[in-house]
Amino acid sequence: MESKRGRDVIHRHEENPIIKLEDLSFPCLNIMNAGAVKIGDQYILLVRIETMKGHSVFIIARSKDGRNFKVDKEPIMIPAEEGEFKKFEEQGVADARITYLEGVYYIVYTAVSRNRHRLALAKTTDFKTIERVALISQPDNHNGALFPCKINGYYVRVERPLEGGNIWISQSKDLIYWGKKRVLITPRGSGFWDADRVGCAVPPIEIKEGWLLIYYGVRKTSAGPIFRLGTAILDREDPTKVIGRTGIPILSPREYYERVGDCGNMIFSCGAIVEEKKQELLLYYGGANMGINLGTALIPDIVSECLKKETI
Repeated sequence: MESKRGRDVIHRHEENPIIKLEDLSFPCLNIMNAGAVKIGDQYILLVRIETMKGHSVFIIARSKDGRNFKVDKEPIMIPAEEGEFKKFEEQGVADARITYLEGVYYIVYTAVSRNRHRLALAKTTDFKTIERVALISQPDNHNGALFPCKINGYYVRVERPLEGGNIWISQSKDLIYWGKKRVLITPRGSGFWDADRVGCAVPPIEIKEGWLLIYYGVRKTSAGPIFRLGTAILDREDPTKVIGRTGIPILSPREYYERVGDCGNMIFSCGAIVEEKKQELLLYYGGANMGINLGTALIPDIVSECLKKETI
């Protein structure tokens, strides 16, 4: 299969946005991003939307082809109304990243409140109901995602504490309590597209070269920040080691639906699906917080960009 290349490594779907405000059965302020998973022949997106009250909730969109989605009539997850979660979700649930791990679909999301951001964990087996498990970080932490298997006996995740703008990696024995934290990827500083802040986008994807990590990079400008996507490859046995990193973004805000909206010049992704037979990546991303879009690329093309000697 030949790859499609345009101005970016990721090729935009011709009918973007694939999910718009008009596709919902009720009014909302915006559509931000989506976690993604494929179960059998069904593609599922866990979409973050902002209600008219200004609270973030999750709603499911389903598809048979990964391109044409039907959105459920009601959210599947709203801010908790009781218990410990209520205190930390009063402003919403955000940025769901889905990992299939040990027969369960685990969702790492951000609990948002006046008490700042905390990572939280939920789980499901069918996406008909979602069960909260635990709050799994201290404030202020977000952009968390699990690796899809244990590595050297530990569960592993990536995350981004608010201070510093770096991607960190940590380990756990039980998915609840996390330690052995260390910095994994840092902004590259002045002159680079990811100069000021980086964070995990899509949960790590296993490839023959190791672990593919799609991340977002932010560069501050006089007109405001620009959010782009890049990738890195982590060592399979020791994912604290970065063995490749793109010197260029694989996707930048260029189209009107990526540049104009509630958060302009923003491309932000929480989910992707790999079509194994084609080695094709289906990347689902938010554009300017106004809809969900689809981008595609072949895994070998992304890996090639990561491993260019001059970009490591």
